[in-house]
Amino acid sequence: MPKVIWWGHSDLNYSRNRICRQLLQSLGYELIDFSPHISALADIEAHLIGLPLADLVWVPCFRHRDVVAATRWARQKHIPVLFDPLISAWQKRVYERRKYAAGSAAAQRWLAREIRWLQAVDMVLLDTEPQRQMFIQRFKLEPAKTACVYVGAEQPLFAPLAVVKQPSGPVEVLFYGSFIALHGVNTVIEAARLLAGQPHIQWVLLGEGSAKASAQQQAAGLTNVSFESSVPYAQLPRRIAQADIVLGVFGDSQKSSQVIPNKVFQALACARPVITRTSLAYPTEDSRLLKGGLVQIEAANPVALAQAVAQWASCSREQRSPARAVYDTYFSEVKLQQQLLAALASMGLSAGQA
Repeated sequence: MPKVIWWGHSDLNYSRNRICRQLLQSLGYELIDFSPHISALADIEAHLIGLPLADLVWVPCFRHRDVVAATRWARQKHIPVLFDPLISAWQKRVYERRKYAAGSAAAQRWLAREIRWLQAVDMVLLDTEPQRQMFIQRFKLEPAKTACVYVGAEQPLFAPLAVVKQPSGPVEVLFYGSFIALHGVNTVIEAARLLAGQPHIQWVLLGEGSAKASAQQQAAGLTNVSFESSVPYAQLPRRIAQADIVLGVFGDSQKSSQVIPNKVFQALACARPVITRTSLAYPTEDSRLLKGGLVQIEAANPVALAQAVAQWASCSREQRSPARAVYDTYFSEVKLQQQLLAALASMGLSAGQA
């Protein structure tokens, strides 16, 4: 059985990590977890403990700091390295947190550092094609050393559930997340304000985050908007099933135009229609099917969001959405397996015997 070393202090319960681990195991790979005490010295620790040889070293998402030591050790053992960053450390600091100005010396140092990290590995795994193209151009990567695997949704956890809803009950529009700028929560609240005169449409914002308080202040006085605390991950599918429409993201940042957020995959897997900002990250092979379960609108446009919600709300619940068909066609586990197999094959690896 081929082996993969999962290298780094990663959150094994984070959905991207859970899905990638499940995919590797479904393809017949044995996972060897290695969580070094000090990332920068991890290769020394690996030597001291006698870390076993493997067919691949996998550095999981967000673990940029583990790349240098992982590649040092792997090169000595002639083992290829795959890095699944999910985000750019440079992009996050410059364009999301706005910690550094784009042309500042600090930003340029981060950019140079990330170029070294990414060019050191044998494969950089991204989650969408626009994100892949950005990484190729910004970090000067060889296209053949990059590949895409959608984030997806965990199966069978996220699946259609039967929830009893009164036919004449209110239409529930559900947003959930951590209230970061990428989400464009202000757009959601302003859209709800535009539909305040339609009490049969209720907006629920679920989750926690540092900007939640400001969102609650913005929504003060709106009787059609309510806030809920986060629910345990295992209970999220049932909460999604209680909603009629699920909202994606509406921010106008560069990153929000390049990604498909977790919630979009999860809602579609639960057979709930999604409204989100337009993005080239979504497949375009059959726009008729895609539009049936996924409505894309202009970013940061509360008028467009209000119109889209009102249009969906005017339909009967039975006629609303082939959302699960969209998920099965484009984002299923089989599709993700095929994407990962293609990435591994380009590295000279193949599926094991599961």
